[in-house]
Amino acid sequence: MRTRITTALKQAMKDKDTERLSTLRLINAAIKDRDIAKRAEVNEEATGCGDADVLEILGKMSKQRKESARAYEEGGRLDLAERELREVEVIEEFLPKQLDDDEVAAAIQAAISATGAGSIRDMGKVMGALKSRYAGRMDFGKVGPLVKDHLCSASNGG
Repeated sequence: MRTRITTALKQAMKDKDTERLSTLRLINAAIKDRDIAKRAEVNEEATGCGDADVLEILGKMSKQRKESARAYEEGGRLDLAERELREVEVIEEFLPKQLDDDEVAAAIQAAISATGAGSIRDMGKVMGALKSRYAGRMDFGKVGPLVKDHLCSASNGG
């Protein structure tokens, strides 16, 4: 994952694509910040963050920019909204394909079955299973309420 980002950064430099280069540098900076934070937590020679951490970082960056773009659009600043959305495009190049609604529903059902979840108290187990298997491929902010609905309807008999 890091190699792909570094390669893209070098290519953007060669192409003199300043906008893309800027976004890739922001991604690199966020990854380095996470590396430093991990090293501080462990208090020893940590290896830094892995691909799962990078996916999480990219997901957060994408989500932040989409929210900013929405705010800029509401404020009538379409130029800034467009810039945010162009950054989202660059960030999402490195994210795996997002699951569609049907795939998300199937993944939730599979996770509920796999964990043996029967009530809302098992929501943490289900979310943990989904996060370990689908990191970067679904928006867990939207998935949480869906899992809750599934568990509530399951515990209410249907």
